[in-house]
Amino acid sequence: MKNMPHSSNSLMIRALHWVEWLGLILIAGATLVAIGQEMVLMVNRREVMLHDILLFFIYLEILTMVGLYFQSGKLPIRYPLYIAMVAIARHITIVSMTEMDGWTMIGLSTAILVLALAVLVIRYGHIHLPYDEG
Repeated sequence: MKNMPHSSNSLMIRALHWVEWLGLILIAGATLVAIGQEMVLMVNRREVMLHDILLFFIYLEILTMVGLYFQSGKLPIRYPLYIAMVAIARHITIVSMTEMDGWTMIGLSTAILVLALAVLVIRYGHIHLPYDEG
């Protein structure tokens, strides 16, 4: 890219920027459609279950991620980690602990613990080991 003329480089960056925004709009739109579909399923079932609520948390985290990216142009790595933790918890509630063997439950619990520790390490690093963004 260093050998490319400045105008080509600028055009490429602008094109990537628009593709990025289009992708974010598609993600937000698809998430809103998924929320609507889940609401219809709950209404038809006439009940709200724990895994439905956890799914809504996942949807809200995705929308929050998109919103943060639109505002700051940056994607905090913590949000995908939060989504992963809620997704594992949702998996546990869908499969039900009575249907899982002990090792599977330990593995899933350990996965949530590792993700939570990763969030703590990232937060600690941002607070105690700041870096220049320039």
